Amino acid sequence: MNYTIIHNNQTIDIATIPQLEYDVFFDLNSNFILDHSERHCVNYFGYKVENDIKLICCIADDDTHEIFVSSCLVNNTNDYHSFSAKLLCFEKFEREIHENFGIKYLNHPWLKPVRYAFNRFDKTKTIANYPFFSIDSEELHEVGVGPIHAGIIEPGHFRFICNGEQILHLEIQLGYQHRGIEDLFLKKKKLLQRSTLAENIAGDTTVGHTTAFANITESLCGFQKPREIEFGRTIALELERIAVHTGDLSGICTDIAYQLGSSVFGRLRTPIINFLQEWCGNRLGKGLIRPGVNQFPFTPELAKRIIEILDSFEHDFVEMNKELFKLPSALSRFERTGVVSKEDILNIGAVGMVARMNYLNRDIRVSHPNSIYSELNHEPIIKHHGDVYSRVQIRRQEVIQSIKHIRKLVENVPEISKEKVGLGKPKTNSFTISLVEGWRGEICHCAITDSNGELVIYKIKDPSFHNWLALALAVRNNEISDFPINNKSFNLSYCGHDL
Repeated sequence: MNYTIIHNNQTIDIATIPQLEYDVFFDLNSNFILDHSERHCVNYFGYKVENDIKLICCIADDDTHEIFVSSCLVNNTNDYHSFSAKLLCFEKFEREIHENFGIKYLNHPWLKPVRYAFNRFDKTKTIANYPFFSIDSEELHEVGVGPIHAGIIEPGHFRFICNGEQILHLEIQLGYQHRGIEDLFLKKKKLLQRSTLAENIAGDTTVGHTTAFANITESLCGFQKPREIEFGRTIALELERIAVHTGDLSGICTDIAYQLGSSVFGRLRTPIINFLQEWCGNRLGKGLIRPGVNQFPFTPELAKRIIEILDSFEHDFVEMNKELFKLPSALSRFERTGVVSKEDILNIGAVGMVARMNYLNRDIRVSHPNSIYSELNHEPIIKHHGDVYSRVQIRRQEVIQSIKHIRKLVENVPEISKEKVGLGKPKTNSFTISLVEGWRGEICHCAITDSNGELVIYKIKDPSFHNWLALALAVRNNEISDFPINNKSFNLSYCGHDL
């Protein structure tokens, strides 16, 4: 067989991944996705093996819960056919591989840099000379936004081509804060150092990314997690989802000048993140999750406290949403604004809420479940119009759903294990993958170890890596005044992209 099949949080010997000729590798992974809406690329990356570059491609099947893994050895002296010319979902993966290693693709639609990493292959390509798409016309004009923004959002540049107020094209340029986090995972040898790095991949997804790191480390070490650890991580993931979705509803209300909604949703976010501080000492959940240990066990007392908070929260949250969704001026800004078609969602390989806003059932909690989600009978929230209204509705309903999940979980708080089991040493010459459904969508971490069990590569993919293109497509033919609400309705990560 030309590929190996693994499952979420599984570790295998790197030698069991078939190494193919590029043409076979190309046909195999293309055919995995062509005419299969239930499949998508969760990660595609390269790393140096002596004088060559080894490519690893991971295709997930959401129906069978399987991940198809294959590999190929290439170099930067030959030319290769581009996946992206056939399947747009590979576009950013190939741009990153080209930027990092100088791999040449014959027919990539636009082989421009992704991040301007400090260790990129060609340092003559600088962010100051980014090759923006342009149109030579006296009737059209360009509008630049950023990279320094008026709010608290991170640095990113948006270049609009407009005909009057109508947006014809948007290009999003990121890469302003590349921190070299993936490289730091190799340089920092202590588990605490790596845990801290994971917590800072994207500050608003501390729990999601640290859970992926913990899962991958435990898988590499063959550590069997007790229920209390799985329980605590599941609670924390759903609390993070509630907090961020609620804060985003506040931001969306701000962008349509609905001050009541902005104030109420902003207030409601506070008790949720304050509970995380009660639990672990940090409102973002930093310090809560560590590989192989539960530093802050979830106790019956905490269960009683979170139920009190959720009782008060849910009443006000539901009432505020009733007011918001019966407001004609709000609905007129939400409905049919920022539409992305299902065809485009499939083409770009969108994940998370961006996939679920237009019929596509893509949720790791069901397709590749981790922790104890299989016990919750989770059903993804699916909408059908792909607009701001769909994205707002998903947030509203996912908050209510997360509250339901937490209520069910805390009915049976597991006993705290008295026996402490060591994490053990990482397996040598191994490959492992971890998928977690963060509040934005699918988080993917991959790791490969050498003959000493040391990390050879640690590869991170935030859901925003897939979804930034969806925002660019959403604003086409919209008025430029609708960009803020479109942008906030996606709320994608800059730092999660600029690794």
